[in-house]
Amino acid sequence: MSQYRETSSGSLSSLISGAVLGAAGLAWWLFSEAERRQQSRKQRAMLYAPRIQDGSEALDTSSPSLKTETSEQLEQRVEQLNAAIADVRKQLEDLGARN
Repeated sequence: MSQYRETSSGSLSSLISGAVLGAAGLAWWLFSEAERRQQSRKQRAMLYAPRIQDGSEALDTSSPSLKTETSEQLEQRVEQLNAAIADVRKQLEDLGARN
């Protein structure tokens, strides 16, 4: 009977040590994945940082003539789109009236 107790305590200790080793391995893997993702984010941020700092990504709308020119172009484009929408609406109404 003493052999049975030694075997069961040995298997219990190996089970516990396996669980501890598994948990340590999982923790190490999770930590390395988090570190890899953080490095990836840093590298991606570094790719965009120089362009943001020198202002090449930002539109320079500080000049008043550029602002009025773009707003006039926007107004013209909106008017064109509204006219196109009205034409399509009229065509759809004509199609509905025919049926």
